[in-house]
Amino acid sequence: MRSSECDMVIVGVGGQGVILISDVIGRAGVLAGKPVRGAETHGMAQRGGSVVNHTRIGCRYSPMVAPGNADLLVALEPAEALRSGHFLSPRGVALVNTQPVLPVTVTTGEARYPSLEELLRPLEEQCQRVLAIEATALAEKAGTVQAMNVVMLGALSGYIPLSEKHIIQALERVVPPRHLESNKRAFLLGKAEVE
Repeated sequence: MRSSECDMVIVGVGGQGVILISDVIGRAGVLAGKPVRGAETHGMAQRGGSVVNHTRIGCRYSPMVAPGNADLLVALEPAEALRSGHFLSPRGVALVNTQPVLPVTVTTGEARYPSLEELLRPLEEQCQRVLAIEATALAEKAGTVQAMNVVMLGALSGYIPLSEKHIIQALERVVPPRHLESNKRAFLLGKAEVE
């Protein structure tokens, strides 16, 4: 899938680091001399609401990915993967963190959170490949659960037309120095998970 162009939709809930992933990809694209466009929606993100980011590498026009055209869906939360699955192309790949973020209706017993199988099955029928990644556990192994998004960035890195060198350089510009080493470990664990 590593052509010179790539359309992706990155989703999660507020506080998971969706915006950081798109920021790193955008900066890495600039370092590589590639046009990158992006658009984000994060209305109630601070309250755990949905965050959706469209990122297009090699695109000259609209920053939005049309439904049915995403090469990649990167989901930091499994229910958000299903919610945004309609963006995936039939030849697309979905990278999904397996750790759910339970909404209040589930924690209070008013609703049931679907099983991982129930969430991934429709995606498997819709695209070429679905990779379920235990990114939260890998981030903990790297030294900080907060680097789960960087684990997903590492998993994503093999599918986009940007070098690891440029991605790491961009990560160094975004992540505070005191957290950089654990984030680099998280990146490498995510990358190894899908190789």
